[in-house]
Amino acid sequence: MRVYLDNASTTPLDTEVIAAMEPFLKTHFGNPSSIHSHGRESRSAIEKARKVIAELLNVSPSEIFFTSGGTEADNSVICGIVHSLGVKNVISSRIEHHAVLHTLDHISSQGLANIHYVNLDEKGHIDYGHLAELLNQNPNSLVTLMHANNEIGNISDLEYIGNLCKESDSYFHSDTVQTVGHYVHNLQLLNLHSMVGSAHKFHGPKGIGFMYIRGGLKIDPYIHGGSQERNMRGGTENVYGIVGLAKALEICYRDMNKHRSHIENLKTLLISKLDGQLDGVSYNGDSANLEKSNYKVLNVCLPESPENEMLLFNLDIGGVSASGGSACTSGSNLGSHVLKAIGADPERGAVRFSFSRFNTEDEILFAAERLSELYVTSQE
Repeated sequence: MRVYLDNASTTPLDTEVIAAMEPFLKTHFGNPSSIHSHGRESRSAIEKARKVIAELLNVSPSEIFFTSGGTEADNSVICGIVHSLGVKNVISSRIEHHAVLHTLDHISSQGLANIHYVNLDEKGHIDYGHLAELLNQNPNSLVTLMHANNEIGNISDLEYIGNLCKESDSYFHSDTVQTVGHYVHNLQLLNLHSMVGSAHKFHGPKGIGFMYIRGGLKIDPYIHGGSQERNMRGGTENVYGIVGLAKALEICYRDMNKHRSHIENLKTLLISKLDGQLDGVSYNGDSANLEKSNYKVLNVCLPESPENEMLLFNLDIGGVSASGGSACTSGSNLGSHVLKAIGADPERGAVRFSFSRFNTEDEILFAAERLSELYVTSQE
C-alpha cells in the first residue's frame, strides 16, 4: 500500500475537474484575447469561471483576478498595496508562508516599509492584544495574516482581525490558500481587503490561482506586458486551469459538509491511534484541537531520538508520503521557521500529516502503524 498524506502541499485532481478541463486541452484552444470565434469561446469560459468563483465568495466578478497561484497572488497584493497606496508599516507574523515573509523581507530591504511582527502564544496563536497595540501605534498599516497555518494548522479569526483593522483605518490581507475550498468565505461579512487561493490545494490543477481585491482598492499590476485581467496581470490566461479552478471550488462548496465530516473523522482516528501506540507523542501548535485548527492538518511531535532526521525518509520507504513542515522548504537544512517561531523543541521530530476527502480509514491505520514501527525501531 502507498498512502498520500501530504494534501496541504498539493492534492490529487478530481475526476470531475479533469472532465471540465478536457475540452480546453483538446478543442477549445483559442487565445481569449482574440476576437474571432475560437477566442470568444475561451473568453466566455474565463468569465463564466470568474462568475462562479465570485458567487461562491459572495463578491463581484470584477473583484476576482486570476494568477499562477497563491505565491504570485500574495506578492501582487502585498507589493501592490505598499507601492500604490503609500503604506509605510506592515504588520504580520513570524509563521506566515514564505510567499508572504520573503515578500516582506524584500520590501524591508528596499526601505519601502517598516515590518512589525505580532507576538504569538506558546501554541502559535496570534496575540490579539499585541496586534491591537501595533495597530494603535501604526494606523493606516497593512496587516497580512494567514487564515490557517500550513504547517501547524492554527486558525486565525478573520472577522476579529478585520474589525481591528477597520478601527485603525488599516488594510487587511489574508493568505487563505489553506482554507479556500475547505471553509466558507462570505466576503460580504468580513472587513477583508484582499485574499488569495490556489487550485491545487483543493483538487484543482497546479499553476492557477486567484486574488480577491476589494472593489475601489486601486493597486498597480505586479506583472506587466498585456491588458489581460482588466490590466491587472499581463500574459495570456491559463484557460483550462481557470476552468479547472472554478469547477474544483464549485465541487468543494457543493459537498463541503460531507468532506469535512469525513476528514475530521480521519484526523480524530489518527490522533487516537498515535496516542495509543507512541509513548510521549504530542502535537505541534493546536493542530490536535479540531476547534482551533484546520481540520486537514495534524503536526505530530515525536520524542527525542537520534533517528528523527530519517523518519520522513523511512516513512516514504514504508509507503507513507508526509511532510516535515512546509513543503516549500523540503530538502533544505534550514528546518521549519514555523516550529522555530513557536519555540518547538528542535530535538524532537515533527511530521505533518494532511488529509483529503480521498483518504480512507485503512490508509490512516496503515500510516499510524508505519510511524509507530519506525519510531520504536529508531529507539532500539
